[in-house]
Amino acid sequence: MSFFNSRSGQMSDSVLVMIPLTLSGGLQDAYSYFMRDRVFANAQTGNIVLMSCAFFSGNFSGCLRYLIPVLAFALGVLAAELLRALSPGGGRIHWRQKAVIGEIFLLGTAGLLPAGWDWLANALTSFSCAVQVQSFRSVNGSAYASTMCIGNLRSAMAHLGGAIAARDPRRLREAGKYGAILLLFAAGAGTGGVLTGYLGLRAIWASCALLAVGFVLMLLQTPSRS
Repeated sequence: MSFFNSRSGQMSDSVLVMIPLTLSGGLQDAYSYFMRDRVFANAQTGNIVLMSCAFFSGNFSGCLRYLIPVLAFALGVLAAELLRALSPGGGRIHWRQKAVIGEIFLLGTAGLLPAGWDWLANALTSFSCAVQVQSFRSVNGSAYASTMCIGNLRSAMAHLGGAIAARDPRRLREAGKYGAILLLFAAGAGTGGVLTGYLGLRAIWASCALLAVGFVLMLLQTPSRS
């Protein structure tokens, strides 16, 4: 069980909490792409590329389609940082738990919006994603992202290279950790793709359920304010 425990003493830093958050992150991206007008809620690099292509081709309405989630993501990072800074320490509800509650509310609302409101659903999902990625940035002391892959993939291969070069079993374990995170994200995305076929616009509520699991797990231990 030591693998599942947090080195920092914070439950939010544990593998147990990382698992539902990462599954949820993959599901959110699949949902926004398949059900909400082919927009990536989490991968803002893709949105910026598509936004720029639309702008330079004179498709300004298409540019706005991708600009909205980018701006919402930026505001979500700002909101998470303000929540952390303005939340007093020592309370029964940690600021990260408040962040998860906010995510559940936003994603639950996104699932209620009809197809004609895809722009708002994507904005809510991107904002929620940003809150999550800014609030949960480490697992067992290692930096990671629960809503995107490129940083985790880079870290996995960097640690693997270090493990091979130095024959370092510790770095090999780190590479395995990041590999597991990538697989969890992929599993969440695949599950999201399947669920959209059954639940349609309501499929995002599965992400809410995963976040609720993370919230309950964090109740097992009252973490510090950091």
